[in-house]
Amino acid sequence: MATRRVTARRRLGHELAIIARTGLASYFLTVADVANLIRGQGIRCSIRGSGAGSLVNYLIGVSGIDPVEHGLIMERFLSEGRQGLPDIDLDVESARRIEAYRVIFGAYSSQRVACVSMMETYRARSAIRDVGAALGLPPHEIDALAKAFPHIRAAHISGALSALPELRASGLDIPQLTGIFRLAQRLDGLPRHVAMHPCGVVLSDASLLDRTPVERSIEGLPLSHFGKDDVEIAGMIKLDVLGVRMQSAMAHTLAEIERTTGEWVDIDAIDPHDEQTFKLIRSARTLGCFQIESPGQRELVGKLLPRSIGDLIVDISLFRPGPVNSDMVTPYLETRHGRRPASYPHDDLADVLQETGGVVIFHEQVLRVIDIMTGCGLSDAELTRRKLADEQGRLEVGEWFAGAAQARGYSSETVAQVWEVLAAFGAFGFCKAHAAAFAIPTYQSAWLKCHYPAAFYAGVLTHDPGMYPKRVIVGDARLLGTPVLPVDVNASAGDWRVERADGTGSGLRAGLNEVKGISETEVARIVAGQPYSSLRDFTERAAASRQVTERLVLIGAFDRLHPAPVTRRDLLARVGVLARSPARPSADRVAMNHPKTGAWTARTRGKAGGQLPLDLGGDDGLGEVVPGGQLREMTEAERVEAELEILGIDLSRPVVGFYADLIAGLGVVRARDLRRCRAGTQVLVAGVKIATQTPAIRSGQRIIFATLDDGTGPVDLAFFESVQERCAARVFASWLLAVRGRVRRAGHSVSVNAAECWDLAALAEIRAASGIGAVRAAMAAGDVPGAGAATVRPGGQAGPPKIIYPNGFALSPYAETGAPGGPVKDPPRLLWHASPGISGGWEGRDPQSLITIRIIATIAIFHGISRQRRPVPESLMSNKYAALRR
Repeated sequence: MATRRVTARRRLGHELAIIARTGLASYFLTVADVANLIRGQGIRCSIRGSGAGSLVNYLIGVSGIDPVEHGLIMERFLSEGRQGLPDIDLDVESARRIEAYRVIFGAYSSQRVACVSMMETYRARSAIRDVGAALGLPPHEIDALAKAFPHIRAAHISGALSALPELRASGLDIPQLTGIFRLAQRLDGLPRHVAMHPCGVVLSDASLLDRTPVERSIEGLPLSHFGKDDVEIAGMIKLDVLGVRMQSAMAHTLAEIERTTGEWVDIDAIDPHDEQTFKLIRSARTLGCFQIESPGQRELVGKLLPRSIGDLIVDISLFRPGPVNSDMVTPYLETRHGRRPASYPHDDLADVLQETGGVVIFHEQVLRVIDIMTGCGLSDAELTRRKLADEQGRLEVGEWFAGAAQARGYSSETVAQVWEVLAAFGAFGFCKAHAAAFAIPTYQSAWLKCHYPAAFYAGVLTHDPGMYPKRVIVGDARLLGTPVLPVDVNASAGDWRVERADGTGSGLRAGLNEVKGISETEVARIVAGQPYSSLRDFTERAAASRQVTERLVLIGAFDRLHPAPVTRRDLLARVGVLARSPARPSADRVAMNHPKTGAWTARTRGKAGGQLPLDLGGDDGLGEVVPGGQLREMTEAERVEAELEILGIDLSRPVVGFYADLIAGLGVVRARDLRRCRAGTQVLVAGVKIATQTPAIRSGQRIIFATLDDGTGPVDLAFFESVQERCAARVFASWLLAVRGRVRRAGHSVSVNAAECWDLAALAEIRAASGIGAVRAAMAAGDVPGAGAATVRPGGQAGPPKIIYPNGFALSPYAETGAPGGPVKDPPRLLWHASPGISGGWEGRDPQSLITIRIIATIAIFHGISRQRRPVPESLMSNKYAALRR
């Protein structure tokens, strides 16, 4: 303990000396003040990035990470030779980010604080949207056309049409659309409009009006016209205040724990060595947990088997392009699990590399290696590391490093061995301080899932912080024994909340905010008016629109208020009667003119027109007594269809359950049984597609990673380039899939390398018409209709292109893209999880974009592209999920 205290005192003196010499004491104090102001409003706030490596930040309360304990380095964050100001990034609750901004503006005044701006530039989807609008396409067709493309550069539109199998099958490569795509490509990288930077705030000791142009942002906050780089050049302090949804999810979780148990959990003071939490992490059942829920991350934790916060820091650092592309993952895992001994290029480096088994993983290790072998000091080592990012810098550093290291007595062989690692990894590694800052909320989220699962799920479902749609989190909750309760007009709050389930412990009650089309005002009125005695009582006091009331009926929100024999169709009929009643509040007379809710409402409305008031089995005060059950109840399929349309979640029954007979007949292996399969076993899996990714891969291949939900858990799939010609179009176009492939095991993680896939709904139609034998025959012959037919690459055409970087790193230009958002069979609302930043609809377009559209239209006319209507393939405009009722 005494040694640690001495080390900390020496470290503190060293850091304070650097801060004094760089003149940044006021910067550190300002950031500490901002963090305290934010926390003072009850908003969760934590540090991210290299600033976590500073002991000063830890001691003044900016950071919650002890850099001495975790071996972090101040110089990675701030050194005397650094050009420009350091960055201290703060993570706050995403739901309260603007509130945090207002706290800062209130404390320092709106004349001295402004949000940083950013210039949104054209990419494929936005370019197609604006070109289509300029040429007169209807908004819904523009939307379908744009969403058919993944998130790629506009310059790659034509290349993607020929290179990506799913686009070749889309029917978009036709002469009538060539002009649109050609013009959209020319917009690549051009400015579209000015937007508020998602996290940047600039602070000044004098009025910003004398230093930067300022305008009013859409949030009503001052917005500087300077971007993040401009601010630094101007010498102004930029503070990044990032909204993180997991922080909001954890805040909601803690509030629910306190509300239901009276216990306040200090999540920042929990035991960091809780074995139950690490057991959960090692099981790879980490859906909903920060940083470790994606298929790749779950596979890695299943291999690494973390047992400490330090292990989580390594895990988070390994799941980055640098370590992956430098092939550091496999050597580290083999050393960690004793399959090969740790080796070091030189004994002098053993202490630096011991925690990672001789493998360089962190930026901080690069700094220490350079310092030890050259004697340059950590400050110069950091400046040297930064030069490794470009080829010319590597050449200069390589020559200097060899001379300096050999001058200190290291052999040419040792120098060459170390330099090979530094040159390949130094610029692409990961900052250990950043990983440590992420490891804390990672552990905290896993701890909450382990010890307070219902409250944890309530937080995750309310704030949606992860990559999966909510229906997957609901399924995970059920699998772990947490009951899920439907929306109820007397029990639901706005958000998801914990509720005591009958005899089963704590359950999850779905929130009113999940209802499609409901407004914040309507939610507030409904909650304020609880409890309600009848549908009429609800109609008169909650004053929800007719459309919202009908949707609440369709998803069973009145089932407990009006139980059987009253049916949901009876209630829908009563909604129509009450809407025409003179007693209806005048504000809702406008709401009753809303468009139809959907197929169920339209059908019921046709039957219920002119019907007399019904007695729904209770005293509704309408006088006439007519028994309930006059209209038939909705079928189970219709109920699930309504839930998917209105909530995006199949609450009452998993969708896959409707295909149970087909799945059993084909011998499908369920997710719960996949863990018992040996590596290499051929299996057939099936389920609802819930996610796709095409991340950067070391080989430069474009690999499609997909995840299915079969009602018993998630199934992770990998579609390599060799199978994409026959599979890619269907993977992106269908939301119900059957996939054949071979089991791949990696530690505790199990996935499937796919070889073939089929549209599950199409297989169900074949079975209904001709039996299970016909299904097997069609699968064997490859003669299965449905969305996304197989494609054939044009003769003589090479494989997908690759971008080769100077260090040998290969990247597909279509990697790190989202999946097409509007496929041939558009999935239900929220069934497909849209990533943050996806372009929105046509409504609400800002004036700057309208100016851009006019310019595009002028250019189009100049180039002879007429404003006549362009045909968008019908396949892109198809029905959502009619197959469910079939």
